[in-house]
Amino acid sequence: MERVGLDAGLSCPNRDGTGGSAGCAFCDPVSFAPCAGDERPVSEQLAAGLARLERRGVRHAAAYFQPHTNTYAPLAVLEGLWSSLLPFPEVVALCVGTRPDCVPDPVLELLARYRERWEVWLELGLQSARDDTLARLGRGHTAAQFADACRRARARGLMVCAHVILGLPGEGPEDEARTAAFLADLGAEGVKLHHLAVVRGSALELSWRGGDLPLLEEAQYVARAAAFVAALPPRTILHRLVGDTAGDRLLAPRYDKARAIRGIRQALG
Repeated sequence: MERVGLDAGLSCPNRDGTGGSAGCAFCDPVSFAPCAGDERPVSEQLAAGLARLERRGVRHAAAYFQPHTNTYAPLAVLEGLWSSLLPFPEVVALCVGTRPDCVPDPVLELLARYRERWEVWLELGLQSARDDTLARLGRGHTAAQFADACRRARARGLMVCAHVILGLPGEGPEDEARTAAFLADLGAEGVKLHHLAVVRGSALELSWRGGDLPLLEEAQYVARAAAFVAALPPRTILHRLVGDTAGDRLLAPRYDKARAIRGIRQALG
C-alpha cells in the first residue's frame, strides 16, 4: 500500500500568528511535502494520485493529508475534507498529519467515525521528548501535550504515528533513547524517523551557514537510527527510517537513502 499526499489548503497556528509566525526552525512545507501548494479540490488531487499508482499496478492506497496542520479547521470543514474520500474504493487508509496541540476531543471523535471505513492514523509531530529542545525548535508545544494528545487519540481507537528527528541541536544518543522510551510508554503504534535536514528558507539555514549547526554524517545517522529502533517495542510499525527532502531545496546533509536504509537494517540484524 502506498500513500497519496494531499494538500487540504489549511494553515498552521505556528505560521498564521495564532501561536507564532515563523514556523518550526526546520520547517519548509514545500520541501517535505511534494503535494504542498496543490490548489485543486482534494478529490481531484486524490483521483490524480490514484491514477498514477494504478499505472504502476498499485490498487490500494492511503490518503495522506500531509502539509501544514490538518486538524486546524472547523469541524464542518474537516468533515467535508475527509468525507470527500468516501467515493474512492481504492482508499483503504486515512492518514492525517497534525500538531499535538491541535487535536481537541471533538476532532478526534469525528476522525474516529471513519474507522468504520478505513484504517485511520493520526500523525503527530513530536521530534523530541525534551521540552528545551522543542522550545529551541520553536515547536510551540510540550512533550506533555503530545502525551495527552496520544492518549486521547488511542482511547478512541485511533492509531498514532509519532514523527521524530534524530541529530537535533544539543541532543545525543541518550536523549534519543529517552524519546524512544517516552513513545514506548505511551504505546504509540508507529514512528517516522527523520534526520535533521537544512532546507532553504528555514530558520536553521542561518545557523548552518554560520557554522553553528553540526549535522550527522550518514554513518552516524545509521547508527543512531538503529539504536532508536532497537529501543522501541517490537510491535511498533516503522513508517519511515530516513527522511525525504526535495532535492532543489535541500542544503545539507545529502544521504544515499537506499544505502542508509540498508545500513540500518544490517545494524539491527
